[in-house]
Amino acid sequence: MDYEVDLYLRQYWTDPRLRHKDITTPLDLNDPNLVKAIWKPEVYFPNAKHGEFQFVTVPNVLIRLNPGGKIFYMLRLKLIFACMMEVSKFPLDFQVCTMEIGSFSKTLSELELRWKAEKPVVLYESLKMPQFEFGGVQTSMCEQEQSSSIGDYSCLQAAFTLRRSLGFHLVQSYLPTILIVMISWVSFWMDVDSVPGRVTLGITTLLTMTTKSSGIQAEVPQVSYVKAIDIWMGVCTGFIFAALLEFTLVNYLWRKRPTLQEFQNAISREHEHQDLHDENNWTNVKSKTKHHPPPALPRTPEDGIQEAGAEDRRDLPDHLPDRLPVLQRRVLALLHAMSRAGAGTVACCGGAVERGRYVRPVGVRAVDLAE
Repeated sequence: MDYEVDLYLRQYWTDPRLRHKDITTPLDLNDPNLVKAIWKPEVYFPNAKHGEFQFVTVPNVLIRLNPGGKIFYMLRLKLIFACMMEVSKFPLDFQVCTMEIGSFSKTLSELELRWKAEKPVVLYESLKMPQFEFGGVQTSMCEQEQSSSIGDYSCLQAAFTLRRSLGFHLVQSYLPTILIVMISWVSFWMDVDSVPGRVTLGITTLLTMTTKSSGIQAEVPQVSYVKAIDIWMGVCTGFIFAALLEFTLVNYLWRKRPTLQEFQNAISREHEHQDLHDENNWTNVKSKTKHHPPPALPRTPEDGIQEAGAEDRRDLPDHLPDRLPVLQRRVLALLHAMSRAGAGTVACCGGAVERGRYVRPVGVRAVDLAE
């Protein structure tokens, strides 16, 4: 990243040759010819990419000669500095940008640069930046003094701490993506057979998230490592894609479910198989009881048996319900065999038979066993 600075460079030094008894008050010199005639430190900005001297409306330079040979030199410059940024936490990052001032031709033995003891860097009180908040400035010597084959050179450094403002990205990045993900979740409340609506909603939100991600990437430096905003956009895109996959899976399972007609056909086949099995069991029981009648049962008043009229004496096996369980049919067959043997009166009680979705009641009948 590059940042532009409009600054006033103020330098102080003492030149014993300019000590004169006639100089009793500060003397300001703004004539360019006089300025060129006075010795000045040859300083430059090592990390500056471009610089301009201000000429609006006159050359912005001033030399003040104080009594005792102390010189104050000020000029106005417009500089563009390079800032090595680390954006792995973008947009929750902070940057430290430096400004370096070094000696160009004078070694440490000839010129040594030092920061002013009090307020070496004075900033504009109402300084505001659109994307950053100013966190302060720290002055120090350069971490590595400039050195070459001809000697070591003095260097000063000012580090500016900049914290990125989150408000812009909160409104332009985070809130829109959250709303897009929530809109994609609306498909969970739609009918599973609403295929056009759910597919359109999922594809639209996915394309919108992709477009938003591309717009955000265009605003940040192109780096090879993953940034925090990349993780956020990836997670949001994953949620939307997962919602689309969820609909695909649910729709597939819905189409593979058995239909009502298939379910009814399966129940009918099961009933037919059970009826055939029950008829076979009833035939076997009837044949066994015919050849081996059971012994006569004692007839006592405690049995609570009620006599039935002559109109109720029927052949029970011919009037049995069609869908009685096997065990109940066997019990009725046994009672019928006992009635054939003349063992008395027996009351047979039927229960409720559940077949499929209906309950068929079996009534209570008194049978006269004395024939």
